Amino acid sequence: MPLPLVNSITSWFLKKRIHKIELFLKYPTEVQQELLFSLLYKSRNTELGKLYDFKSITTYREFANRVPVVNYEAFEHLVSRSRRGEKNIFWPNDIKWFAKSSGTTNAKSKFIPVSTDSLTDCHYAASKDLLCMYLNNNPEAELFTGKGLRLGGSKELYEENGTYFGDLSAILIDNMPFWAEKSSTPSNEISLMADWETKMGAIVKETTQENVTSLAGVPSWMLVLLNEVLQTKGVTSLEEVWPNLEVYFHGGVSFTPYKDQYKKILPNSCQFYEIYNASEGFFAIQDRNNSDELLLMLDYGIFYEFIEMNEYHSENPKVLPLSEVEIGKNYAVIITTNAGLWRYKIGDTVRFTSLNPYRIKISGRTRHFINVFGEELMIENVEEALREVSSKMNLEIVDFSVAPIFMEGTSKGTHEWIIEFKENPSNVDEFTLKLDMTLQELNSDYEAKRLNNITLKMPKVVLSRKHLFYDWLKQKDKLGGQHKIPRLSNSRNYIDELLELNELVC
Repeated sequence: MPLPLVNSITSWFLKKRIHKIELFLKYPTEVQQELLFSLLYKSRNTELGKLYDFKSITTYREFANRVPVVNYEAFEHLVSRSRRGEKNIFWPNDIKWFAKSSGTTNAKSKFIPVSTDSLTDCHYAASKDLLCMYLNNNPEAELFTGKGLRLGGSKELYEENGTYFGDLSAILIDNMPFWAEKSSTPSNEISLMADWETKMGAIVKETTQENVTSLAGVPSWMLVLLNEVLQTKGVTSLEEVWPNLEVYFHGGVSFTPYKDQYKKILPNSCQFYEIYNASEGFFAIQDRNNSDELLLMLDYGIFYEFIEMNEYHSENPKVLPLSEVEIGKNYAVIITTNAGLWRYKIGDTVRFTSLNPYRIKISGRTRHFINVFGEELMIENVEEALREVSSKMNLEIVDFSVAPIFMEGTSKGTHEWIIEFKENPSNVDEFTLKLDMTLQELNSDYEAKRLNNITLKMPKVVLSRKHLFYDWLKQKDKLGGQHKIPRLSNSRNYIDELLELNELVC
């Protein structure tokens, strides 16, 4: 079949989904309520269903009063039993896969259950919907005349007691529908290579021979790959390698620190589309061109609740259903899913920018802030400040991490930044001053603590050597995929390791 015809048919098929999306846009509360009671009914005879008597729950309020909100630590014993092969604990269908996730740290790994239902109705549905949104907004798109370059965390899946665990990307690749595999590059064999650096070379060799029309992957690691492509081919723009490249689908980490770098190497016409994805599920999608807001997807088998962040650490925080959220407030996300997570804290925070329809911005992590001195410095403040200052000073930031310098005796506290620039600023003091002033403009709590150095002194900026953050992750066997740099921390554990490594020549 000619490629233009394949493109037309595939685009038509994907865009049919728009009508179902319009349903939850029109009736969001009803769709979410119906979904909740569907999950309760399906799980009524599970161990948890019997414990909390799901059969007798008839209202959201009964559900909220009866089923506790949990974090991973409170849920872990059930996951461990499920991984040993026990069935019908928190979800009626067998749980065959577990996404291994340790986030930004080298802390104990989490094993997030992934059911057949969540794979079909959430993970793959979201991927198709992302394509649907893009194609609906760009009717002249020709995505399917070429291939999509996907970059996952990979590594193979490991079997234990008849169940499998590994990176979510490995689970998705292992179960990938035929149509997705045929339209993607690199091959599954290369995608699942365990050694990141060997895999990079293989991906470059294979994908530069293809007509790549789209990219998909985590911004930090995709940038490493694309720079490798540029270096290998001896060019300065990817348009010289893939002239038909039209869109980059990204998620996993904030795009803000990387966007300017992408704009310099991608074709001018290339668009950016974001998806809000995690091991626990895929939650929201960019539904408009040139937007930084994401449409919350309400029919993926996920029921949403929220805790306002100013209550999050209180003894009995108020939990809100979607119908009670407000624009502009910072909320921690609680999910109940078709993989058996019940009122589960995923550790992310969001702000609603619209309630009709429900659109959000990802504002950070419940642990991704610094509040040692009452400054309540959030990751979105930090990333916006870095973006503004680096743009004004014509700088490019590769990676960074921030931690407190604690008060000692009569000495005031401050924040220590270690930043890797593509090219170091000629005047670090000027950069530091502008960063400090911009943070004060963005965050009134930080401004109050900086007033007359009352609590916080001027921040300290340490210049990182080249490839420091890459070497730090490599040292921990965390290259690629879902692994992330710890941006903000209330302790000095990570930054002390980085500072020590910064003194070494690798």
